[in-house]
Amino acid sequence: MTTELPSAESVQPTDRGQAVIRTVAMPTDTNPAGDIFGGWLMAQMDMAAGNVAARRARGRCATISAEAMTFHRPVFVGDEVSLYAWIVKTGRTSMRIQVEVWRREREGEATMKVTEGLFTFVAIGPDRRPRPIPEEQREV
Repeated sequence: MTTELPSAESVQPTDRGQAVIRTVAMPTDTNPAGDIFGGWLMAQMDMAAGNVAARRARGRCATISAEAMTFHRPVFVGDEVSLYAWIVKTGRTSMRIQVEVWRREREGEATMKVTEGLFTFVAIGPDRRPRPIPEEQREV
């Protein structure tokens, strides 16, 4: 008897910390075919990346691009959707944030990566103009 090891795309990441967002896909989130609408997933990804950006910039940020979007597998009504997001590059006023979306069937424990993308955010000041990102705070 052989035991099949899970593929890299079937085990949620453990090196990213906790999911930034964890939600359940609902019937109102579907497209005309009955699957979860890709636009809903993109909005969830933008919120997750925006959360990471605002924490790092310690203030308001704006999305300036979403790129390298890849939809690997569909998401279905009732699936638990977990979004992981982390900063891959920080500039003077902008950040690039990678986001991965994982699904878990409602009645099971198996997970799989369904979507990933790269988002760019700019820190915004009170005048709604780009502002420098503060130095990173070190945890004590």
